Amino acid sequence: MHMKKNFGTVPPHNGSGMDAVVPRRRGKRIAIIAAVLVALAAAVAALWSWVPRGLQIDGADLRTGQAARGVFVDEVIVRASAEPLNSVILDAVESGRVEEVFASDGALVTQGQLLFRISNPQRNLELLARQSEHAVSIFNLSNLRVSQQASASEHQRRLDDLQFALDQTSKQHARNVKLAAQGYISSVALEESADRLAQQQRALTQEQQSRAAELRVRDDAEQQLEGAIHGLNSGLKLVSATVDALAVRAPVAGRLTNFRLQVGESIATGKNIGRIDDPARFKLSASVDEYYLNRMAVGRRAKVQQDGRSYAADIGTIYPQIKAGRFTVEMVFTQGQPPVLNPGQSLDARITLGEPASALLLPNGAFINDSGGAWVYVLDAAGRNAERRTVRIGRRNNSQIEVLDGLAAGEKVILSSYAAYGNSPRLQITQ
Repeated sequence: MHMKKNFGTVPPHNGSGMDAVVPRRRGKRIAIIAAVLVALAAAVAALWSWVPRGLQIDGADLRTGQAARGVFVDEVIVRASAEPLNSVILDAVESGRVEEVFASDGALVTQGQLLFRISNPQRNLELLARQSEHAVSIFNLSNLRVSQQASASEHQRRLDDLQFALDQTSKQHARNVKLAAQGYISSVALEESADRLAQQQRALTQEQQSRAAELRVRDDAEQQLEGAIHGLNSGLKLVSATVDALAVRAPVAGRLTNFRLQVGESIATGKNIGRIDDPARFKLSASVDEYYLNRMAVGRRAKVQQDGRSYAADIGTIYPQIKAGRFTVEMVFTQGQPPVLNPGQSLDARITLGEPASALLLPNGAFINDSGGAWVYVLDAAGRNAERRTVRIGRRNNSQIEVLDGLAAGEKVILSSYAAYGNSPRLQITQ
């Protein structure tokens, strides 16, 4: 007997249960994206707030100043050094070896005082040769004059004899003329007497002409020899002067400076061996910024301070050659000088360039050398930022700068150096 279990009817499978629709989460994604964008914007805004606006600089080392109305004092203060008013340079006029030194550096010497002596054998030999030539020329001139005197004496003796003979012949002829007129002598004897008289006259004339010609020749020879002797005298004096120059003497009185010769030292012609300074009178030499060259002139007034007293001075000389951005001026005291001055001593001199005048002023600072006065960095009200601005400046002195355009009274400016800022248009100052 078979038994059947009834498990019930199972419906057929058609896949309809797997096709149910699940809803997409698009709204959530959009919200996430929006949140990310908002976060990014906030981050960018935060970063932007922290990004420096301009070149960042440390405000601790800044020097600032404010533009203000005031009186511009048109003057420049320079550091001047005292120098002797007059100095004579000592240069070696001859070369040689130093044999003796009779003075020391810093000593007061008198005019003509022997300073040192050098040896030069060549100069001594030249002197001996010139002296020998001079002696020979003198000897020749003496011989010429003796010869001239002897010749003149001989000529004079002959002239005297011829003149005597002429006189005698003339008298004889005069007698013959009288005798011939009386008929005592013949015409032939009278003619012979006249011939002898003419012969004597010709002999005397020839002797006189010969003497005159010889005198001219001897005079020319004597003049030439005297000229040669004069030239030898000049040469001898020059050589003697060179030999004398081997013993060097002080040309003027004063203080010997930079004189450091030593015995045995060899010196060449033209070598500087020191100078002699005026020990009592001084001038001042100062180095001035080239900015003031066009405004500096001879005769400008200056004042020098020492020990609480003021001394007047004038610009005496201007040396316009510019070295390292500076030129040199010399000042001379006009109403007395400080009682105690030494070469090289430094003094402050205040040179007046013009009259005081009202102006918009800035304190002087290192910025003027970097910008040339064409622009400045102007601070904002908070002092946290500075902007580059073009300005126009006028005169300036050691402490003041005259502003002609580009700034207003009360505005603050960076006065310290701009060298580290390059061409940055803005600066952000950190504290």
